[in-house]
Amino acid sequence: MNEVRLPAYAKINLTLDVLGKRADGFHELSMVMQSVTLADTVTITKREGTGLSLSTNLGFLPGTDKNIAAVAARAFADDTGVSLDGIHIDLHKQIPVCAGTAGGSSDGAAVLRGLNRLFETGLSLEELAKLGEKVGSDVPYCVLGCTALAEGRGEVLTKLPSLPDCTILLCKPAFPISTPELFHKIDDTKLHLHPDTAGMIHALEQNDLPGVCHRMFNVFEAVLPQSRREEVEEIKSAMLGGGALGACMSGTGPTVFGIFEHPEKAEKVYRTLSAFYPETYLTRTVCESDLSDR
Repeated sequence: MNEVRLPAYAKINLTLDVLGKRADGFHELSMVMQSVTLADTVTITKREGTGLSLSTNLGFLPGTDKNIAAVAARAFADDTGVSLDGIHIDLHKQIPVCAGTAGGSSDGAAVLRGLNRLFETGLSLEELAKLGEKVGSDVPYCVLGCTALAEGRGEVLTKLPSLPDCTILLCKPAFPISTPELFHKIDDTKLHLHPDTAGMIHALEQNDLPGVCHRMFNVFEAVLPQSRREEVEEIKSAMLGGGALGACMSGTGPTVFGIFEHPEKAEKVYRTLSAFYPETYLTRTVCESDLSDR
């Protein structure tokens, strides 16, 4: 085998809670995460040559020095002893960049899975997820995918019942978000509202899509700058007004997602929002069968 190609699925946060700052400088998190079918394509090729190389369809992304896909490849090589000489990674990006949807982390996770297949090293998904902790906080989740509770820095994972099949509309507003700045604001803010994580898990266990949507909540929305928060609220209102059962910001943003039971309603809101926001996507949940070829 000289080449593997696999999807790197985006994620959304059905809930996101920050429980405090840890002694190691990271934050203690509690998040219910869900994979969606919007995906990058990661192709790993074994060629003649020396060293690791990387290409993308987006020229502004970093190369092999800082790109998380290359970081993942080096972590895999350090752990397994394989040589990266002649290994080329190509990233065809579809997931929006710096959007709170784990585009980089999903690429890193796909590289770990792809190299495991290419070199036939036989690591389990759990072992790859553990290795992903060295690459980035969301990488372990992206290795496993589907629906999960993520705790600690995001690396302590508990598999949950799948989100009922639905249509998910993603909309990324054009403004940038500084993740370190938002975490700093969280540290300086007394949060009065937190997600009902236990209720969210119960709704998933009951296959209760309206119950899931009723409990979607992200604490970072409260610490957005006012003008940014207003824009996020406008997008959420457009989704809810168009028939979404719930709408929320994902990660540290700025992407907003809405969950629709009826695809035709999602398509109508998509047409409205995409006229103002080019990075708007119709997608669906990822289930175990989508990940069967990992």
